[in-house]
Amino acid sequence: MKNSALLVMDMLHDFIDPTGTLYCGPQGREIIPHVAALLAEHRAQNSLIIFVQDSHEPDDTEFERFAPHCLTGQLGSQIIPELAPLPGEIVLPKQRFSAFFGTELESILQNARVEDVHLCGVCTSICVMDTCSDLINRSYQVNVYVNATADFDQAAHEFALKRMEATLGAALIN
Repeated sequence: MKNSALLVMDMLHDFIDPTGTLYCGPQGREIIPHVAALLAEHRAQNSLIIFVQDSHEPDDTEFERFAPHCLTGQLGSQIIPELAPLPGEIVLPKQRFSAFFGTELESILQNARVEDVHLCGVCTSICVMDTCSDLINRSYQVNVYVNATADFDQAAHEFALKRMEATLGAALIN
């Protein structure tokens, strides 16, 4: 059996809570049970579990494009309680769209001898797709869960899924 990793992308207060700065909308809340089911499945299989956590300093240049969000150490950057990490699971802060940029993700996956990566979370057309692209460029087999991803914009969500499958070669799982 291949060594697998589940990356739970940005299931954070600022994106998933209706009071969050960049609330993804009800579609973000609707995927919570599907992400929870994936967590249960991957925990039972002893997969590597990584919670990717958008985390920014107050002067981050990303705030030139988006409202300030997911400030380091603040509630907005925290994983929603319904999906709380268990001891031994990794919480990986990131400052850019891809979970690889400026993080230790590459060495974490290499050290665990991961061969296939499962992606879920938000936002499909931003962080999920950019991370998928970087995984594919590193020759990982990538599985993206359609019912466990969401976006601010349904058209962008659908485009990102189509691109990840048709262009990048990721497997879409319903």
